Amino acid sequence: MSFADMKKKRGDKLQSLLKETAKLNAPARGQGDDDRFWRPELDKSGNGMAIVRFLPAPEGEDLPWARSWNHGFQGPGGWYIENSLTTLGQKDPVSEHNSSLWNSGIEANKEIARKQKRRLTYVSNVYVLKDPANPQNENQVRLYKYGKKIWDKLNDKMNPEFEDETPVNPFDLWEGANFKLKIRKIDGFSNYDKSEFEAATPLNGDDSKMEEVWKTEHSLSEFTDPKNFKPYTELKEKLDRVLGITTGTAEKDNGVPFDGGKAFTPQEAVAVTATTATAETDTSEEYSYFSKLAEGN
Repeated sequence: MSFADMKKKRGDKLQSLLKETAKLNAPARGQGDDDRFWRPELDKSGNGMAIVRFLPAPEGEDLPWARSWNHGFQGPGGWYIENSLTTLGQKDPVSEHNSSLWNSGIEANKEIARKQKRRLTYVSNVYVLKDPANPQNENQVRLYKYGKKIWDKLNDKMNPEFEDETPVNPFDLWEGANFKLKIRKIDGFSNYDKSEFEAATPLNGDDSKMEEVWKTEHSLSEFTDPKNFKPYTELKEKLDRVLGITTGTAEKDNGVPFDGGKAFTPQEAVAVTATTATAETDTSEEYSYFSKLAEGN
């Protein structure tokens, strides 16, 4: 652009800048700087609510969720916040180290292993129907990261406990159900027990509009794509640095796996299975916190 053009279009530039500052001043919508992600905003008391619709698998993909494991803990050498290779059915240095601690038979070592255990995370596409704290998010498709508590709600809908309950696919556009997300702060943790599904109903009565929603979904494959996981040697080097481990100081594993020491097969990695809960809280909030700490690590 020439100087003359810049002078002529300076009025238009102001409007462009105003649009950009509006984006910067808007409340954070998602996971760090990735505006594909959405999460409900909590009030000062730690409570929050929203209504979302879990969406089916994106075009060209088989599952409406991506399931992965990660670690987040601090050692003498800093923070370790990384994806676990057990997601891919591979050996992971933290899982191996935790197994060694657990199998030592020393209670103090077991406690360390518990604090360093894997955290389970799911990612799905959701259609935000109601977001009182940030109405600008409504009628938008976003990625939503959640943990075991929310997953249990979804799984219970698909696999009801009692015979008189009809299985429902909560990810279905026509026969699924809206999800009322209700968050309360209990004993310092976000509690999701009050969250519930509404009655089954189509997302919209117009198939063409539902197709538009479906076509705006984000791919989930990247969250389990091997290229987005660091290699074993790099993770091992970082783990040793964080824990202050030097060659020859690691304890020998006797072969009995601790929870987190077993490498899942690719089939198990996507299977609908029960997993160890972390207190009464969803892991998405924890991982977001750890990710911020990792920025300076």
